[in-house]
Amino acid sequence: MCKHWGNPELLYYLADWLSDWYSPFRVFQYLTLRAIVSVLTALVISFVIGPEVIRRLGSYGQPIRDDGPETHFVKAGTPTMGGLLILIAVSVTTLLWADPGNRFVWAVLIVTLLFGLIGFIDDYRKLVLQNSKGISARQKLFWQTAIALAAALFLYRTAETPAETTYIVPFFKDVVIDLGWGYIPLTCLVIVGTSNAVNLTDGLDGLAILPTVLVGGALGMFAYVSGHAQFADYLAVPRIPGAGELVVFCGALVGAGLGFLWFNAYPAQVFMGDIGALALGAALGILAVVVRQEIVLIIMGGVFVMETLSVILQVASFKLTGKRLFRMAPLHHHFELKGWPEPRVIVRFWIITVILVLIGLATLKLR
Repeated sequence: MCKHWGNPELLYYLADWLSDWYSPFRVFQYLTLRAIVSVLTALVISFVIGPEVIRRLGSYGQPIRDDGPETHFVKAGTPTMGGLLILIAVSVTTLLWADPGNRFVWAVLIVTLLFGLIGFIDDYRKLVLQNSKGISARQKLFWQTAIALAAALFLYRTAETPAETTYIVPFFKDVVIDLGWGYIPLTCLVIVGTSNAVNLTDGLDGLAILPTVLVGGALGMFAYVSGHAQFADYLAVPRIPGAGELVVFCGALVGAGLGFLWFNAYPAQVFMGDIGALALGAALGILAVVVRQEIVLIIMGGVFVMETLSVILQVASFKLTGKRLFRMAPLHHHFELKGWPEPRVIVRFWIITVILVLIGLATLKLR
């Protein structure tokens, strides 16, 4: 009998058990196949439950800012909190195909869901309770930091190799930084910062989800390499035993994201809401932390960085000089007010992300 039969009856273990009787089932033990299957599983789940989720969310229409671009007023009433669809697809797929004994899988999945819970409460208060403030910025930041801190402490205390808490600077093979306890505040900063950056970017139909899919898929490649002894040694990336299993989570993220984009593409049938944006940003942040690619995340997520910086610079400029640097922040609204049609802004930001993700992947060899 299979050694895993006493564990939860997930497809990962079921395939392992069946392989004792029929050897072709062993193919499901390969990470690459499970990653591909996870993409397809999450995609199918999104397509199957998407229409029903959107129908049930129909009562919770997205409010539109009075000071926003005039073209957005036609979007009033579009269902929001569609990030719930993504979280369902990602969670079910990960639990079906990933190894439940892997600590990285649980850390990433739990952080993603908890940040999604923060977003859900915020959306619920705004849309259902008609509280325009939702969760205050201070409360939101407190809970985000608390969750990120817990994740950082868990990863730090369960680290099995020095590589998990040191940093190898991209482009330099021999530049290694021992973070020590500095690993904890860095981890918090990356997770919280990325979560809010994706949330700021989520302002146009499909604008945030495709960059999330592209960056998540690329981080999956880094996870696979980091978890593979030979590849990690050859490419001079940190060797993180067990990190390869995150390829399954990343595959689920890609499939669920593409499934959501089917309904979120311009003109959107549903919006992501904070429940999706905060969760997806946190997922990207903790993935980058686990595979020790925080700087590469900044490169690949350049669109998220630009959107965040535009808000920071706009606020700073107005407080210091009384003038605005942009017609409106975040940056995508600036281009809309300059006369760019919404689809043009979206697609050009997508193109920028493709370029930046390719540059990020190139760091695998440029060391």
